[in-house]
Amino acid sequence: MRPQEVRGLWLGFIGVAVFAMTLPMTRLAVGTPEAPLMSGVFLALGRAVVATALSAAFLLVSRAPLPRRGDWLALAITSAGVVFGFPLLTSVAMRHVEAVHASVIVGVLPLATAAVGAALHRQRPSVAFWACAALGSALVVGFALLRSGGTALHTADLLLLAGMACAAVGYGYGARLSQRMRAEHVICWALLIALPITLPLALLTRPQAALPASAWWAFGYVGVFSMWLGFFAWYRGLALGGTVRVSQVQLVQPFLSMLFAVPLLGESIDAVTLGFALAVIATVFIGRKMPVHPRATPEPA
Repeated sequence: MRPQEVRGLWLGFIGVAVFAMTLPMTRLAVGTPEAPLMSGVFLALGRAVVATALSAAFLLVSRAPLPRRGDWLALAITSAGVVFGFPLLTSVAMRHVEAVHASVIVGVLPLATAAVGAALHRQRPSVAFWACAALGSALVVGFALLRSGGTALHTADLLLLAGMACAAVGYGYGARLSQRMRAEHVICWALLIALPITLPLALLTRPQAALPASAWWAFGYVGVFSMWLGFFAWYRGLALGGTVRVSQVQLVQPFLSMLFAVPLLGESIDAVTLGFALAVIATVFIGRKMPVHPRATPEPA
């Protein structure tokens, strides 16, 4: 493995360690149905506003050039995935599920990110790769059905699955942009172009009642680390090591999220949850070893 790829893996791990705190912190900020705190909409959009203020200052200090004309669409897609889609969907869902439960759903993210990366970089995953992806997704759905009584997926589970899809798309496009822009600038511009929407909606949904300090500390974490600094390491890692390879570092994210949820929220990990998490991670571990071939390009006539 080349030194550049090793560096990419380490940076990817740092990003994943930062992101692993996101679900527990989100739960801490939004509360439970019995004791609600911030609304999921305010948490998602408010954290983006905080990160945008930091981004604007960073872009000025680093004298960032304007993105090229051809990069704006990719930035808009990145923003839709990681500024709007993932934060909104997961923040709304986390009031209704424990962070340990949600951590199992996160298990599909590595394969989803790898699949998006393969498509964007014109690679052709093997049938075995897709088989592992399907099996991992089936395990996650099976876990969610088991927890909901086996009749239908809970709305919160559907929101979490949709959030994972949004994150995978945002990660893939952000990683591709990081190959021709500074990785730090990618998330900054993605946040800045979203400000005309995030700022007014955050002001409209801001809390009207006093909240405990723990909720505001959690809000600060997801605003500064989950929505901003974590992406500095993550996008740089994906660009250096390759999206398909580095995305698999997310294997450790469900375990880290569970470990953080226990002391932060007082949650517990039962044998069924741990078993499903291990099974999902095993499918991703096997899937990453399956061949991913370059897509054939037709020879010129």
